[in-house]
Amino acid sequence: MKKLVLFGLFIAVNTISIAQQGWKWPEDVETAKEKNALYVDAVKSKQFAMAVAPHQWLLDNAPDLNESLYINGAKIYEGLVDGTSDAAKKVEYQGIALKMYDERIKYFGNEGKVLNRKAFTAYKYYKGNKSKYQELMTLFDKTFELNQEKTLDNNLMAYMDVVRRYKLSGGSITDEEVIDRYGMISDVIDGKIAKKRNVPRLEKIQANVDKLLTATVTVDCAFVEDKLAPKMRESKDPKMAKKVFQLMLTAKCSESPTFVEAAEIVYESEPAFGLAKVIALKHASTGDVQKASEYYSQALSLTDDNLKKSEIYLSLAQMHASNDNKAAARTNARKALANDPSAKKAYSLIGNLYMQSYNDCRAGESKVDDRLVFIAAYNQYKRAGDQSAMEKAKEQFPSIEEIFELGLTEGQSMTVGCWINETVVLERRP
Repeated sequence: MKKLVLFGLFIAVNTISIAQQGWKWPEDVETAKEKNALYVDAVKSKQFAMAVAPHQWLLDNAPDLNESLYINGAKIYEGLVDGTSDAAKKVEYQGIALKMYDERIKYFGNEGKVLNRKAFTAYKYYKGNKSKYQELMTLFDKTFELNQEKTLDNNLMAYMDVVRRYKLSGGSITDEEVIDRYGMISDVIDGKIAKKRNVPRLEKIQANVDKLLTATVTVDCAFVEDKLAPKMRESKDPKMAKKVFQLMLTAKCSESPTFVEAAEIVYESEPAFGLAKVIALKHASTGDVQKASEYYSQALSLTDDNLKKSEIYLSLAQMHASNDNKAAARTNARKALANDPSAKKAYSLIGNLYMQSYNDCRAGESKVDDRLVFIAAYNQYKRAGDQSAMEKAKEQFPSIEEIFELGLTEGQSMTVGCWINETVVLERRP
């Protein structure tokens, strides 16, 4: 019987313990519960002034009661801030609201998560107060250190704005330190975008962060070349290279060899279609056909999208055309059309190749045979829907006299020789 009583007592005590898990009631439990109910009801009905007294009693008598004491405490004083026009009261309430976050950390830990929330509230209150910029700078530095990619989206642009305000108000921060923080913020944004969450919003945030950077320090080609490029070359760090790449885009320095160098370092770490395409275009523009072809090939391997493949093949065609490799240019133009039949630029490109082949292909034995290249060009322009180019090509067709002299007839099929090797229908010029 005694064992049964003790067992029942154990169950009762254990049940109470479970029911109050996470709560540390003071000795005066009844009063504490009453105060808790009063202030919680006031918060729910947004009667924040009525919540102050019972809430303060709990802060004084049961500061480790429960984490909700400080979560709701922040709501109370933030609500009071919004509800008063008295400047002195507003400042007082702001200070207490922010103190709620600090007290929450003191009693319940989880510093990173709590600072994540405190930071934006502090930014909202203090962004116009120069005397608070050092405090904001320290707060955001610590928030980002503890949270990294878990940093709240709202804090991303806010952090860069804090850097801007601190720097422009004479704060102790160098241009390089500004760039370091910009890079950290951009890395966080990139990490979030990689997870494909709120991508349009994050891209807009990044655009604003870029603007804030250029409003903070003078980011020109010389700055990137002198301050950052040497560090990139020494470390080969993809993050540093990405920073150089982004800043050179912002400063419109994409013609610099350093731009391509940075892009290649980033690509080695994070192969991507768009980056391979950019690198290939840059090498093509400097005449490095081998390097350009290598990156165009890699771009093709990084996509299953036929439209993107068509773009790459058309770029290859344009590169080979610029280097007077007409056969290779046509081959790639045809591949562009195979992936996207609506790519009319490819037809125009082939037409141009044929128009440019007159001197290369004419044998000088027959004016009609020599001018068949223009009919072949006309056919390509017609597919492209390029009326102006069609008219120019038609002006170069054989004359009716030249056709009759050779005993030929309009409408008959003839073969264009040379590298073109196509069959066309004989026509005369107007």
